[in-house]
Amino acid sequence: MSDNTLTLTPHNNGKLGVVHVGVTTDGVVYVAGERAVLADGESTTFSRSGVTVTRRGEEFHFSK
Repeated sequence: MSDNTLTLTPHNNGKLGVVHVGVTTDGVVYVAGERAVLADGESTTFSRSGVTVTRRGEEFHFSK
């Protein structure tokens, strides 16, 4: 794990560099206060922080 990647499962949070990220329940992810809901296999990029989140099963991969 580096400052540019982070893998989380539901009910966990962390920091990607200086950006706070987290996974609540049922595919809901937060990045620096922005929220998205991801189904398995989906990904999204948060425009404000430049963080991309990809869901693979119950793992959520955050990268910048």
